[in-house]
Amino acid sequence: MFTGLIQAIGKISSIERLENSSRLEIISPEIAQQLSQGDSVSVNGVCLTVVSFDKSKFAVDVMVQTLKLTTTGSLEIGSDVNLELATRTADRLGGHIVQGHVDGVAAISLISPDSKWTRMDIAIPRDLMKYVVAQGSICLDGVSLTVGELNDAANQISVWLIPETLAKTNLSKKLQGDQVNVEVDVLAKYVERLIARGRED
Repeated sequence: MFTGLIQAIGKISSIERLENSSRLEIISPEIAQQLSQGDSVSVNGVCLTVVSFDKSKFAVDVMVQTLKLTTTGSLEIGSDVNLELATRTADRLGGHIVQGHVDGVAAISLISPDSKWTRMDIAIPRDLMKYVVAQGSICLDGVSLTVGELNDAANQISVWLIPETLAKTNLSKKLQGDQVNVEVDVLAKYVERLIARGRED
């Protein structure tokens, strides 16, 4: 489990394309020096398993299904990625519950910088909009954010990025039209499931 509070920005240093997977090597001394073999790391919101590491970098394997359903397949050497280590039981839950199981890919439809923050409008896949509420939580590329505005007719949400978020994540480098991984609040999906089963019973 993760919280959506990014701990470091890593850089893709190599990509090895295999038959049914890819192996990514990511440079991040801050993260690498805290790892053990088999640890889970959130990479742009995708939960991946560490297969090797040294003091400055680590490698993860990405299965073909993940490559197809997330933005991971479009990463290139030199790409910046948001990184977060799995949460420990003693850690503060500063963001919200994030599983690292991406629900879909969304496109940035508008970026509006201001003197104090940056507004980002995101076109969310229609089937995910039912899980999103105004002032609720959403995870974009591994970053826990609050939904500022909701436009159901356009299947669009707006989030406001404060300077701290822009400084500590790769969202500051995103451009209009770029895609981001989306994970909706898992609690909303549990509620939907409970209601559906209750009606069946």
